[in-house]
Amino acid sequence: MTVNRSKVVIVGAGNVGSTIAFNLVIAGVCDEVMLLDVNAEKARGEVLDLRHCVEYASRNIRVKTGSYADCSDADIVVITASAPRGGTIDRLEMLGATAKIVGDIVTPIMASGFNGHFIVISNPVDVMAYYVWRLSGLPKNQVIGTGTALDSARLKTLIGELMNIDPRSVQGYTMGEHGDSQMIPWSHVTVGGKSFLEIVADDRARFGEVDLEGLLSRTVRSGFEVLSRKGNTQFGIAGATVGIIKAILFDENRMIPVSTLLDGEYGESDVFCGVPAILNRTGVKEIGEFHLTPEELRRFHASADIIRQAIASLPPEGGASL
Repeated sequence: MTVNRSKVVIVGAGNVGSTIAFNLVIAGVCDEVMLLDVNAEKARGEVLDLRHCVEYASRNIRVKTGSYADCSDADIVVITASAPRGGTIDRLEMLGATAKIVGDIVTPIMASGFNGHFIVISNPVDVMAYYVWRLSGLPKNQVIGTGTALDSARLKTLIGELMNIDPRSVQGYTMGEHGDSQMIPWSHVTVGGKSFLEIVADDRARFGEVDLEGLLSRTVRSGFEVLSRKGNTQFGIAGATVGIIKAILFDENRMIPVSTLLDGEYGESDVFCGVPAILNRTGVKEIGEFHLTPEELRRFHASADIIRQAIASLPPEGGASL
């Protein structure tokens, strides 16, 4: 009898990749974590450091380096590698350089015989997730961009601060692009099961006139607020990614707003967008299609159009392996 071992490969051993690896090890999410990076010594150093924390983790996780050929039996490959952001707010400015990097990664991984799930973090994530799907030839449910998973967590944090309530009691999502054009379907934001808009309307003395556009703007700028102070973001996106990994490996059927291929949902097709989706061992099991107001739907379409325009500028194929 063969006992299957769960294996997660992380491509990119920078701040984000190493933080994801650390979270996986400490939480005991999988049996094996592999780190790959063009800087092999950096990856090796991170692996050695991670091995030294296993003694105090919840279980013994095998941590190692390897090559793209070793991805053949991976359950999940996480792509974090991308072009340096260089202080820019607009993630779309990173498209050309990141597409070359992603192409160089996906081609040899698929040549290894990989047939698991790709989780794409590289920005602009919606465009890169589409590119990975196109390059890999995998079914659409097996390619997932982190999409608006982190943005949604940022929105819940802001609402939690406004209401002085645990952000985990807030239910709501941002949708569309992981970028400036994302939108919030306020008609579906609730706190403890009650509509957020109704809560505000019922208690003007406490909340006053809540600036919804201001909350959206602060949500969009949250990443830059972190970036401008410490030079990178890592903990938030690592937490979101590990949540997605757990939903897949543990077959959770959990709804998380990720970037996935739309095929008629919300009136959109052939574009990766951040939408609520049910995740389990198959990847994207189902897209949650909410009834949006006409204005919310208009904003969602506008965001999808921006992603689609960026997709049109992608190169026809990836590059060579390392």
